[in-house]
Amino acid sequence: MEENDVNRSAIQEQIKLQGEVVRKLKADKAEKDKISEEVAKLLELKAKLGDDSQKTKFVLKCPKGTRDYNPQQMAIREGVFNTIIKCFKRHGAETIDTPVFELKETLTGKYGEDSKLIYDLKDQGGELLSLRYDLTVPFARYLAMNKIQNVKRYHIAKVYRRDNPAMTRGRFREFYQCDFDIAGQYDAMIPDAECVKLVSEILNQLDLGEYIIKINHRKVLDGMFAACGVPDDKFRGACSAVDKLDKTFWDDVRAEMIQEKGIDPIAVDKIGKYVELKGRTELIDKLLEDEAMKAQKSAVEGLEDLRVLFKYLELYGITDKVVFDLSLARGLDYYTGVIYEAILQGFAHNPKAGADGDESVSVGSVAGGGRYDGLVGMFDSKGKKVPCVGVSIGVERVFAIMESRALASNTKTRTTETEVYVVSAQKNLVEERMKICKELWDADIKTEQSYKRNPKALDQFQYCETNSIPIAIIIGGSEIEMGVVTLRIVGSREERTVQREKMVEEIKSVLANLN
Repeated sequence: MEENDVNRSAIQEQIKLQGEVVRKLKADKAEKDKISEEVAKLLELKAKLGDDSQKTKFVLKCPKGTRDYNPQQMAIREGVFNTIIKCFKRHGAETIDTPVFELKETLTGKYGEDSKLIYDLKDQGGELLSLRYDLTVPFARYLAMNKIQNVKRYHIAKVYRRDNPAMTRGRFREFYQCDFDIAGQYDAMIPDAECVKLVSEILNQLDLGEYIIKINHRKVLDGMFAACGVPDDKFRGACSAVDKLDKTFWDDVRAEMIQEKGIDPIAVDKIGKYVELKGRTELIDKLLEDEAMKAQKSAVEGLEDLRVLFKYLELYGITDKVVFDLSLARGLDYYTGVIYEAILQGFAHNPKAGADGDESVSVGSVAGGGRYDGLVGMFDSKGKKVPCVGVSIGVERVFAIMESRALASNTKTRTTETEVYVVSAQKNLVEERMKICKELWDADIKTEQSYKRNPKALDQFQYCETNSIPIAIIIGGSEIEMGVVTLRIVGSREERTVQREKMVEEIKSVLANLN
């Protein structure tokens, strides 16, 4: 380090210390003269640094695991959000919001091994705080705090995870979650079936191609581990290892269970035979006849729940999209019942993806959720439970696919909703344009005009075509004298004269026909 740099660092340290002296005096309400004296010292130190004329060189990049979104990307995202929200509302949900950060103790111990991915805040303001990891735990805290027993809610907001990002397949450190949850004491599997149906509706409407919704049950998993000889205290460790089967191979999971989780290799090999099983009601029947499984009460209860669930899903007409998959684990500790995950068939995860730089097909799941009956009780002073079931749509992965498609098809995405552009055909008509804009804005018609006093007519028409604005209203001296405007349909270039007093009515009629 050069001598000048050393001197600057020393002065900056002195400034920091002197600043603390001044703040303390102010906090202690010291005499005004004493404060002024110390402030003068502080200013003198700052003067020693002089005018730092050397321009600071910024590294212009987004933090790792985050990104900016341009207008085209935002238009795609807005369309996806609108589709999802419409579906949530169709099922009778109302919305809430919670703070982006929570007390650290609220989040601690709710996510199992994933707790290491929680972001803690450095400037804690007297409280130990962390950025929210998901929207489910804050929802449970909200229910317990407000003594709410029944609600059907959706929540769309950003969450944060200190994870290894994989940007090309929609895996970020800051990302949106779209959650739908049903809280309340209801009859078995009725709310659960609706959550699965809702996922199917959203994926159909987003038109993302073929998909499958994997289903399992936490009680079936626990019963399976018990049947294989896994000790109770190692259930969660085994579960978190099995949860990685959608991202890696069985041999890797097997090694983790034996070497890291300390589970007996014989028990692990038995688990390996079960997690290969997939099916529907026939698999439920087969497992209910399995000697090891039917000896486990929790496994039998879980399988009976799944039988009821499949019956309801058949009534909803989506059993062809659902499969009972014993490898589905979902590692979060708070699940207590049915769990599910939606996988796009054309974008299933390939454990080899990335080795040759190709991550484009390795998107993974696009929705997941399940039942968590004990989470609210963890926040209640009397341990009072509120049964809950919900689903979270992984919109970032959906966005990644839709953006990729838009790029590949070279289709233009409209980034505004402007319906009318007011064009002046000659000079000195800016005030007339403004009068028309006001009239159209007052009628709730999305309208724009040029911000130049005397724009060229060609530039104005070009703007309409470039931005896919459907209608142009053209005015000139003769139109103003006659009390008319020229209405031009930009796509076909068809024009007609419209009386000024009927302009709004005519525009609304044309827009209705175009739509």
